[in-house]
Amino acid sequence: MSRVEPDPFPEELADALVGVQRLIRRRLRPQMTAPPLRGAEVELLRLVVVRPGIGISDAAKDLYLASNSVSTLVNRLARQGCLTRETDPADRRAARLLPTPAAEARLGEWRTRRAELVRSQVSRLDETDQETLRAALPALRRLAVNLHEETEESEETEESEETEES
Repeated sequence: MSRVEPDPFPEELADALVGVQRLIRRRLRPQMTAPPLRGAEVELLRLVVVRPGIGISDAAKDLYLASNSVSTLVNRLARQGCLTRETDPADRRAARLLPTPAAEARLGEWRTRRAELVRSQVSRLDETDQETLRAALPALRRLAVNLHEETEESEETEESEETEES
């Protein structure tokens, strides 16, 4: 019986995406003036910039992290002057997270430098490669949406199973 080899494409795609992201970070970090943030810190900061006033539990849900992990990240980012916490007027026990102007400037600087770096590197590719990358963007966005939706569905299934067991 002949053995069918699995398609190497999914693994190669994942490796390429991770490799590009890692190399972008390595190239940009030395240019930044502030100490580097960890991946989860950056994700939380980006979320708070997009959704100012978000609470810790909603942030945890959106980032697929435990609430205590997000609390730890919030404390670290607050000490670094990147986040502020306000008492939620609707629930005095809850905190609303807000980015500081310094954090918004820091993320803006990162996005600008990242765009410049990618623009520079893409311009070094031939026209065919540039068009291939441009054409792949909608499929990559759909892939991200699928991953996000599948993660949410998986969590909803886990939550309903836990409720049934209780």
